[in-house]
Amino acid sequence: MKIAAITIDGYAALAPMAGVADRAVREIARAHGACYTVGEMTSAKGICQHSKKSEELLRPDDARPYAVQLFGEDPDSMREAARYAASLGPDIIDLNFGCPAPKITGGGAGSALLRDLPRAGAVARAAVEGAGGIPVTAKIRRGYDAGEDVAVEAALRLEAEGISAITVHGRTRAQMYAPPVDLGCIARVKAAVSVPVIGNGDIFTADDAARMFEETGVDLVMIGRGALGNPWLFSEINARMRGEPLPPRPSLQERLAVMRREIALLLDDKGERVGFREARKHVAWYMTGLRGAASLRRLCGEISGWEQIDEICRQAAAANPSDPLTE
Repeated sequence: MKIAAITIDGYAALAPMAGVADRAVREIARAHGACYTVGEMTSAKGICQHSKKSEELLRPDDARPYAVQLFGEDPDSMREAARYAASLGPDIIDLNFGCPAPKITGGGAGSALLRDLPRAGAVARAAVEGAGGIPVTAKIRRGYDAGEDVAVEAALRLEAEGISAITVHGRTRAQMYAPPVDLGCIARVKAAVSVPVIGNGDIFTADDAARMFEETGVDLVMIGRGALGNPWLFSEINARMRGEPLPPRPSLQERLAVMRREIALLLDDKGERVGFREARKHVAWYMTGLRGAASLRRLCGEISGWEQIDEICRQAAAANPSDPLTE
């Protein structure tokens, strides 16, 4: 798939989950077959106000292709933020028109822009102007309120303003992450626009990804929650789409080794004070599916150093002597 002149060679990308898809998660995902990653969403106004946190979120990854993501409802600040983001040298700048979080939509950004498509178009046009030739993409939802479906109208408007690819999450803002994603909505967007379309939502297995490709015709799928504690999903999707046998599931020891690698990357990036606090959620993701997962996740809330992580690994191994992950 090409986004303007940028080639993305693969089938599955990691979604830009705020507060979740940090550099550690992105690096582990790439190591296990993700062909493309997008950084956590960053406030355009924060960039204009020289927020250190916002500027740090825009620091590009080493792995390419890589996108940074901006959100905001004001065209002028979006233009300035896109100009600053472009100066850091990402391959792509992505715009968030899909976030359902009240703290984002309450200010008129994220999926709230689906209620004001002329403004969404103006924000997109400003970003394209500020990006100075770097491709600008956008992520949208089906609509804002529960029964809405404005995705095709939004996608056509964004394409007309110079957006180079569109990611579609097949739910409205009101639906959040349930009921099941509407594949028909994604298929209609794919049929309506000429730019690449990326499908997002409810992909937890390689078969889920294959179904989205088959029923929507998308150019790429984007994985969010399904990849947390399960980076092997990317290699499984790659094998499924290439017609190859799925690789064997990792053993418990392999799973814990990758988890420890992720924590080490987290500590390198954020330091021990912040890193060990954030490690609590990372370790908890990797406990999913294990026997005794509930008690193991409770222990995650006590992590303050490697000693607690070592103990969680020991208890996980003791509770799972037959390794249910490979059964």
